[in-house]
Amino acid sequence: MSNILIIKHGSLGDLIQANGAIKDIKNNFPKDKVLLLTTPHYSKFMYSCPYLDGVLIDKRLPRWNFFYLYRLKKMLDRFSFSKVFDLQNSSRTNFYRKFIFKNDVFWSGSNSFLSKEESISQKNLPVLTRMEQQLERSGISDRKFTKKPDLTWALINIKSIVNQNFEGKYILIFPFCSPKLHKKKWPYYKDLISLLKRDFSKEFNIAIAPGPNEIDEAKRFDVNVILNKGLPLNINELISLINNSSYIVSNDTGPAHICAHLNKRGVVLFGSHTTPEKVSIQSQNFKSLRADNLKNLNVADVYEKIKENLN
Repeated sequence: MSNILIIKHGSLGDLIQANGAIKDIKNNFPKDKVLLLTTPHYSKFMYSCPYLDGVLIDKRLPRWNFFYLYRLKKMLDRFSFSKVFDLQNSSRTNFYRKFIFKNDVFWSGSNSFLSKEESISQKNLPVLTRMEQQLERSGISDRKFTKKPDLTWALINIKSIVNQNFEGKYILIFPFCSPKLHKKKWPYYKDLISLLKRDFSKEFNIAIAPGPNEIDEAKRFDVNVILNKGLPLNINELISLINNSSYIVSNDTGPAHICAHLNKRGVVLFGSHTTPEKVSIQSQNFKSLRADNLKNLNVADVYEKIKENLN
């Protein structure tokens, strides 16, 4: 039995997408211990993942912090990892490969075993296709979950949380995104909410589940703001809330990836920052609308898309 490390720091959507690959890696090495290196924010959530034998924390402090890097290396050296699957594929993890891990460790990255030209062409592939090909080149023969992440393990009973806010069926709105990525934020959610309440309020509650830094902004919308005893939902609660919803409208953000991989009915709104195909966010029931500039994606078009699915 040996120890295998998977590196996936985040973000939420990326970690959700990596669940299938994590499951495939464990299924291919059932007798080995598979551990995940991730950030503190996602560690508690991933501790309960049944495909992992443990979770290690990387605070991702600046790389010039040599004392921290020394402690990180010392922690990782204790496990004598035989294989490392780098699902983050960042400049930081490339740095780790060169300066933290031993030269003889088997390293699987998105560009492993590829020529320079092949590495460049890889960047245009959908995220999950790129991940599957990485595992294939790394000798993972059974890859049936990599492109179909399974989140059922993360579901919990959230009836009591929903009942704190309302009763009955609900449509979830996710109007936020990272403060650094304003181009992902569609600006007309208030107008859309007015239309939804006008035509569907008898059948559905309209709700927002804000993150820790989004509560004040969420309260400016005329909707139910879903909290658990005044606090934002944790990741398991959020996944379960989405799973029990009737429909979702979202920017390209973490909750949208959850919706897609739970195959929930809904729509995600895209600007020019990327495409739904490239980030592997569409499913049979979860569709996308795209404009070169999200300001040019009008409310009427979004509302018609929603009505098609709800009626």
